[in-house]
Amino acid sequence: MDRRGVVGAVAAVAVVAAGGAGVWWWRHDQAEQEADRAARAEVTAYASGWSQRSFAKTGTDFTSPTATVQADFTRATSGLGSGPVTVAPGAVRRTGDRATSTLRVTWTLPGGVPWSYDVPVTVAKRDGGSWAVSLPTGSSPWHPTLKKSDRLIASRTWGTRGDLLDRSGTALMPLGKVYPVQLDPGRATAETARALEKIVDEPSGSLVAKLAAAQKAGSKAPIPVITYRQSDFDARRDKLDALKGVVYPAREQPLGRTRTFGQPLLGSFGPVSAEKVAAGKGRYTAGDYAGTSGLQGQYDATLGGTPGVTVTSSGAPDTPLFQKAAVDGKDVKTTLDPTVQAAAEKALTGTKDVPSALVAVDVKTGDVLASANSPELGLDRAITGRYPPGSSFKVATTYALLTGKKVTPGTTVTCPKTFVVDGRSYKNFEGEELGTPNFADDFAHSCNTAFVQLSSRLGDGDMAAAGKALGIGAGWAKTLGVAGAFDGSIPTNNGKTDKASASIGQGRNLVSPLALAVMAGSVARGAYVPPALVTDPDPAGADRSPQQLDAGVVDQLRTLMGRVVSDGTATVLRGTPGGTVRGKTGTAEFGTENPPRTHAWFIGYQGDLAFAVLVEEGRSGGAVAAPVAKAFLTDLASRQ
Repeated sequence: MDRRGVVGAVAAVAVVAAGGAGVWWWRHDQAEQEADRAARAEVTAYASGWSQRSFAKTGTDFTSPTATVQADFTRATSGLGSGPVTVAPGAVRRTGDRATSTLRVTWTLPGGVPWSYDVPVTVAKRDGGSWAVSLPTGSSPWHPTLKKSDRLIASRTWGTRGDLLDRSGTALMPLGKVYPVQLDPGRATAETARALEKIVDEPSGSLVAKLAAAQKAGSKAPIPVITYRQSDFDARRDKLDALKGVVYPAREQPLGRTRTFGQPLLGSFGPVSAEKVAAGKGRYTAGDYAGTSGLQGQYDATLGGTPGVTVTSSGAPDTPLFQKAAVDGKDVKTTLDPTVQAAAEKALTGTKDVPSALVAVDVKTGDVLASANSPELGLDRAITGRYPPGSSFKVATTYALLTGKKVTPGTTVTCPKTFVVDGRSYKNFEGEELGTPNFADDFAHSCNTAFVQLSSRLGDGDMAAAGKALGIGAGWAKTLGVAGAFDGSIPTNNGKTDKASASIGQGRNLVSPLALAVMAGSVARGAYVPPALVTDPDPAGADRSPQQLDAGVVDQLRTLMGRVVSDGTATVLRGTPGGTVRGKTGTAEFGTENPPRTHAWFIGYQGDLAFAVLVEEGRSGGAVAAPVAKAFLTDLASRQ
């Protein structure tokens, strides 16, 4: 073979060799890329499974049994709450049959607080060629500093709670110690529950049944029974100490001067309900304490501040892994005067079991000084109640008549037993008749038939306008600072009988006790000023500029209201300590019974204090409500 043949043969061999090497390297590169993809896929599946809290959903493979890994994950992380968790894998670095990456884990802790950290992850190729997550054997994979058997625990933290303040800046409900009495299902017996029922005055068998249900369900959670203040607890402590399985872990919470002081307006503080947690948009979690009703509940976000959170390991509870500090709450300022409030509450004890309310307003400022209710727990009748005003509304009817020059105090207006309007008969409360008195006497003795006669002289919107000028239905419910406040409703009249009924505070007229106190204060002041109860945080849109009334008419009204006390339906108030009282009684019919049931009213003012008294199902304003007003003013005079 010549040289050219040899060279050609050599070249051919070289080409074949080069081609073979190229195929080998191509196949090797493909294998490497496939290994990289497989390693990344397993890291991604692991991150996704963590984010979903279920590794089975993403088909994550582990070098240990998946069920074992899942159980360990749940045990170690359930204490962080049920908020979302996101896990983002970083770059995957593979060397041979092992690859590593870093996961960026972000938990959403209670309260919506994010907590992020990095954890390493290793995946390895198994004998069959698949890849799996290889977890550490000596430490926990769920946090870089967590030990193998430890759990992560997120605890809510709260700053200093703000106070509800009275008009002088003193706390109405300062912190005080309470003792929540509870049954421990693991230690208590039926005998214990029966004995506890007698101590705490629970129905026979009620606590026995609750204990039995908890024990049957295997619950270890304490069963709440009642929460006592210090004095109430001290009176029962020896008996409670003698019962096995009864616990009472002391804590502090806002407390009024008595259990019922300022209730239900001020409200309560205690464990949050499931409904409050659901409606709280992440603010509350089970086990939190917060304002649950009244102003404590309405302003809980202000008073309670913003909760913080601390994450610890069960193995090192004193060394936080993460902390976000709580933000202290702020005070909520009110216009309440504890002295006036106490006198109002004491006066209502005279109504015994009959529901009642008493509101007092400062004449000069329009500030609400007292809002008392009986019973003290339940409906806030004083501010949110809706009642027909009865003859107490004749103050507004009279303002409409006098400003419209439809009558004067000296005008003769007959007062027969009955008077018929468009086929409907109206009568006086006691069936009395006064003959032919002047209007001043009709007002003093609250003659219904006189007012019904005069109603025909008014336009359909005159009484609604008069009521609004005096503060009824004037829109202040939105700026009072109390949820659910009712400023009254006096509709435009739609017929002769509707107008006749409205003139004596019946028909469609509705008020709250506070609305009538505002009306009395407007007469005393000579101007309408929207009332205030919460002043900080300042209610949006509150314009408390005085709106002047007709001065001449106001003077006449004051004289007429004085006659009610001097020789009319409220003579019980003559000589009341503290000065002259001017006012108006009211007896409002309601319901469908025959004869109808009645609410009793007395509204009025003494000096710089305007007020309204309501006694549900009271016989009459003069006989029932006026004596409560006298008791209030007499007691208040003795306190000042």
